[in-house]
Amino acid sequence: MTPRTTAPYSTRRALGESDLAACFQVRKDVFVGEQQVPEEIEYDAHDATAVHVVAVAADGTALGTGRLLHGEGASDRTGGDLSVGSLGRLAVTSGARGLGVGAALVRAIEAEARALGLAAVDLHAQTHALGFYERLGYVAYGPEFPDAGIPHRAMRRAL
Repeated sequence: MTPRTTAPYSTRRALGESDLAACFQVRKDVFVGEQQVPEEIEYDAHDATAVHVVAVAADGTALGTGRLLHGEGASDRTGGDLSVGSLGRLAVTSGARGLGVGAALVRAIEAEARALGLAAVDLHAQTHALGFYERLGYVAYGPEFPDAGIPHRAMRRAL
């Protein structure tokens, strides 16, 4: 995927250890620090096989991240449908919120899903973020459920 530039930041597939470290630091700041998600459940075995994306400012500062699970790694989140990827761990630093970083990351993850030949993307949205994902074309399905003590709903968007 070629980097998409939307001043004052760009999104790209995370490549190399420094990009992955930046992704994990954003997740730690947002999920562990702000939302009090226990660190031991924030990182999992899926991180090793996921496609990670990162949004970076012109100076190289990481502003946000997300990941895409696919194939067998996503099957427990997609009802076993291998043609569907699972978007997750979408996080934007507090200082970058309101700049469109989250939407740009979702679109970058969708581009990665298309490149893998996936037909749709599922996600588990915190209920306060349902409107954000609905504006991006995702449709909620199924009942509300807790994840890390936070209410969520499953959502899907066909690609």
